[in-house]
Amino acid sequence: MRRIFNPKTLLVAALVGVVGMAFRVSWNAQRDVARTVGADDTAALLYPFVVDGLMALALVATLTLTGQDKTFALRVLAGYTAASLVLNYVHGLVPGLHGGDQRMQLADWAPANWVLVLLATSLPVGSIFFGSDLVAKVLHHRPAPTTDQDETAGSIANRLGSDLQESMPEPLSAAVELPAPESADPVPTIEPVGQVDSEPEDELTQSAELVPVKAVAAVESAPRRATGRVPESARTPRPVRTPDELVAEARSVTADWSDAELTAEAIRKAVRTSSANGRMLRDTLKAERAEPGDGPDATAA
Repeated sequence: MRRIFNPKTLLVAALVGVVGMAFRVSWNAQRDVARTVGADDTAALLYPFVVDGLMALALVATLTLTGQDKTFALRVLAGYTAASLVLNYVHGLVPGLHGGDQRMQLADWAPANWVLVLLATSLPVGSIFFGSDLVAKVLHHRPAPTTDQDETAGSIANRLGSDLQESMPEPLSAAVELPAPESADPVPTIEPVGQVDSEPEDELTQSAELVPVKAVAAVESAPRRATGRVPESARTPRPVRTPDELVAEARSVTADWSDAELTAEAIRKAVRTSSANGRMLRDTLKAERAEPGDGPDATAA
């Protein structure tokens, strides 16, 4: 019921009714004009369908065709509309045409009568020519493909996905072993003075056994390396030295060093301890050398 009483449906139905009534009014005038120019009863009855019927055909072709074909259909529609208007106008001016029982001139002036007779008799021939041309144009017309926006986007996404799958490289079947990186100098860690010596984390990490790194394909997700502090169980055990042992070892290593060579970095590398312990050992050794009768210079003297 809703589709029947749709506003568009009602509008089209009203338009068809108005066009039908207008055709009936025009049909009376064109039938009388056809009888006047020599048409019999059957021809006069069909004459309005030739003129106004081609107008309806041209209107449908106008809604269907595009470009130059649509322009041609509009010209045919305008031409036959003007011709139907002229015939109805002449029928209204000449009272003798009403009924169409006798042959008579359409106008008192001879040239005007010739033009009107030529117009009335040429309209059926024009309907054959123009009607056939319009029908051929409509049958051979190929409308431009129109797709829904969502369908177009979906087809593009599907096509892109298939292209990506086709162009995706296959994963490497064999892993490529890379050479192990060369060991670098350990990065020192800061330890408080007097604390038990412990090996730096970076040094312990680099001193661990080097495992060959395997390269995987770019499309595969490489396992993420563990970050954070190395657990105690994974560290390499080594003897812990007390501060007195560190001082004694540093004193023996730097016995023949000069005061200029006695730096915290040099002591740290020689004793292999932390930076904080290196500074502590430097201050301790310098303090011992500053005291009279101590240190390597005093002993040599």
